[in-house]
Amino acid sequence: MAILLAANLAWTTLCLGGYRPETMVWSFPLTGGILVLLLARRVWLRTTPPLHPAGWYLLPFLIYAACNVWQISPVRWLGWADWLGWGGLAATFWISLNGLGARGPRRLVHGTVVVVGVVAMVMGIYQRFVDADWLMLGRTQSQYFHGRASGPFGIPNSLAALLLLLLPTALAVAVLGKRMRPTYRLVAAWLAVVYLAGLALTLSRGALLSLAVALAVWPLLTPGRRWQWKAGMVAVVAGVGLLLGFGLYQGVPGAKDRFDRLVDDAGETTRPAMWLGAWQLFKDEPLTGTGGGSYNILFERHRPVHFRDEPQWAHNDYLNTLSDYGLVGVLLGFGGGVMAAGLAWRAGASRRGTRAMLARAQLIGLFAFGLSLLFDFHLKIPALAMIVAVCAADWIRRLQPLGAPVPPTMFHRMMAGVGAGVVLALTLGLALPHYRAEALRYGERRAIDGLAQRMSSLEEEREVLIRAREAFARAVTVNPANAQAWSDLAYAHALWARHDPAATGSLGGESEQAARRALALSGVVPEFWCRLGVALDMQGRWAEAGLAFGQALELAPHSATAWYHLAYHLSLYGPTRALARTAASTCLRLDPGHRSAEALRRLLAGNP
Repeated sequence: MAILLAANLAWTTLCLGGYRPETMVWSFPLTGGILVLLLARRVWLRTTPPLHPAGWYLLPFLIYAACNVWQISPVRWLGWADWLGWGGLAATFWISLNGLGARGPRRLVHGTVVVVGVVAMVMGIYQRFVDADWLMLGRTQSQYFHGRASGPFGIPNSLAALLLLLLPTALAVAVLGKRMRPTYRLVAAWLAVVYLAGLALTLSRGALLSLAVALAVWPLLTPGRRWQWKAGMVAVVAGVGLLLGFGLYQGVPGAKDRFDRLVDDAGETTRPAMWLGAWQLFKDEPLTGTGGGSYNILFERHRPVHFRDEPQWAHNDYLNTLSDYGLVGVLLGFGGGVMAAGLAWRAGASRRGTRAMLARAQLIGLFAFGLSLLFDFHLKIPALAMIVAVCAADWIRRLQPLGAPVPPTMFHRMMAGVGAGVVLALTLGLALPHYRAEALRYGERRAIDGLAQRMSSLEEEREVLIRAREAFARAVTVNPANAQAWSDLAYAHALWARHDPAATGSLGGESEQAARRALALSGVVPEFWCRLGVALDMQGRWAEAGLAFGQALELAPHSATAWYHLAYHLSLYGPTRALARTAASTCLRLDPGHRSAEALRRLLAGNP
């Protein structure tokens, strides 16, 4: 189990943090398989250690979240995707807590995490000083992250979050591990320097702030010291932090630019809009939230007029959970984690020695990671969710070790067997179809979107669309509940009319069928209504199409894309061309860089 878990952690982290569904097609089933193996051992072995009580604290949230997705979420396919993320975190935590009993397997897993951190740092150095465009798996780094290290993740803040978990333990061994071997302390000192340099290269303001606060809190956890000593050490740590921060500001041009921009903008410019949207959605449904996975779609209700970014998540995991799952979800999810941590700390807080020192260092790393969740969506990155689960489980085990093995009762054997069956069913029946369909859909949709971002030849567009139509058709066969795949299929049918104009009407019919399947699964997605409107226009059903575009605008009144679709629709009928010009102007007011709207406005003005 340790070998499989270590391999899965390394594989998922190095493959862009598990962000791509192609990675999760293998990663999630492997996690499920390890959990099934762990439960199967409890059925067959004569004696097994008792299950750790902390392993049960996330189960109520998983049950509630599943019910929330099934009964409340207006976008179930996205809700199940979000639930699988939480399920992967909980499964990894359970495996690490109850499955890695011996010291050797634990060292293998934790050593793998340490090595992955070093490898990620080497990748970050290569990105920063050799090739700013380089990313894993043939991807190209976003120009917005040039000059910053992101390692295997593609997002600098994600690399910073990984280093936050690892740095305090390395510092503790190097500085406080007086009873440990000199070799261990020397290696730990080297790791601490590497991780600290990595944090500096990410230029992640949220991570650096989280680390500073966590390190300042560290002396307060030291047992047996008077408050004067603790206050003095907090002041020393704060002073050193300010000195290092000033050195980073003066010595690294990129850091100076980022912090100057923070001052010039009087804080963040984009995150507050996303945070406010999440808060407004929470106020809409404070108890249960608006439904798992719904944030990015329902954000359109509260999108600021000139905010053009696609949030996907709220860039604050606490607010995102509050928006999706309400107060009940936050209390069951984060409250369960805090309860488990509190009981573990109560059991081992007064201990001294090397083991207790390492436990305090791990807690500081977890605390820093928890603070960084205020600024980003780290728990939505599968690799980071798995690694924080491993670190949290090891911290709890260090303070609350498992008891001695005992013969399991028949009831316990039966429950372990039932649990293994449930995990296997969820893995094969829910996770695998979801990730397979997304793997088929995601890459081809990116390819289509890429056509719109560059001047592509008709032949290139034709090749992309042939692949896309086939992939989308397979995706909806693998997972008919994926509404986005149906919408993408409608999109591909509509685009194909450029290559077969004589079949525009029939292609419009096929596009309409796919769009209506998407809308049957979710009627709150503006894009789906736009797809239906385009399909109806292709069939000459202009009035019906207008209703569809109107519904899209009702759901997303500040969406430049929805206004563009309406403008194009109105341009097809002579008497409404004046309204089309108004709609195109509104689109450009919301997004001055919308090239298609600008071209349409010139065409309507008689200047093609």
